[in-house]
Amino acid sequence: MNSLVEYFSHVPDSHRITLLVVAIFLTWNFENILSFRLNFNKWKHAFTNASFIFVDAPVQLVLGFLFNYLLNWNQQHQVGIIHYISSKNTLLLFLVSFVILDFFEYIYHVVMHKVRLFWYVHLVHHSDQDLDVSTTLREHPVESFIRLSFTLLWVFLTGVPFWVLMARQFIQIVSNVIAHADFRINDRLDNALSYILVTPNMHQVHHHYEMPHTDSNYGDVLSIWDRMFGTFQTMKAEDLVFGIDTVMDKEKTEKFGSILSMPFTISKKHTQNEEIVIDNTELVIEN
Repeated sequence: MNSLVEYFSHVPDSHRITLLVVAIFLTWNFENILSFRLNFNKWKHAFTNASFIFVDAPVQLVLGFLFNYLLNWNQQHQVGIIHYISSKNTLLLFLVSFVILDFFEYIYHVVMHKVRLFWYVHLVHHSDQDLDVSTTLREHPVESFIRLSFTLLWVFLTGVPFWVLMARQFIQIVSNVIAHADFRINDRLDNALSYILVTPNMHQVHHHYEMPHTDSNYGDVLSIWDRMFGTFQTMKAEDLVFGIDTVMDKEKTEKFGSILSMPFTISKKHTQNEEIVIDNTELVIEN
């Protein structure tokens, strides 16, 4: 265990990038064998989603410096929930930290759906009508900023050491890649696994284009929060339609430029619709 702590205490970013690439490569090939819907141009789709890497990278780089500063500051000043745990058992420390951080990630995901301005950027991820492993990369840079800012808050509140955060991120990377995979797990196995872990079957329901399914299955790595708070739902594979019902025009959801501008065009349209409703209400009152 000490060797793992030592490794994750000094793990270079290149190792996380390598893990992401390997996880995507392996899952991509599993999709080619096990996919239940290969009715789209997989390479073109992947290149579109992968383009988000380049616009997200500057945000991640800047906030990465803040992470290092905050982690060092937390350890020096002993701030956060974890510092109230007296146990010196390293494994117990990791498990408790993991569960707490996963719960905070569940909260973050719910907030991204429930707060309108946050939803405008999060729907970029949901607008993908051909869900597969590359959808993992489809994150608007504004959402990257919001997500990492929330993670900074979670780090401050928990006081987790650097090695715990890095170890969790390794698990999180693999989990998120598999959750977006374009294949199904055997129902019996899925029923067992989804009591604890987020599975592709479970996360695909979250990407169904209509409510209330879109607002379900928020879990990051663990599915226990969805079951605990009543947001867990299941759905048959043949009933799934990926995307988001307010943006189903493939001209807008398959071109990188249109996808990148989506939060601003959607929010502007929403505001204009509200103004029309207000004007109509005023007319009724005047009559």
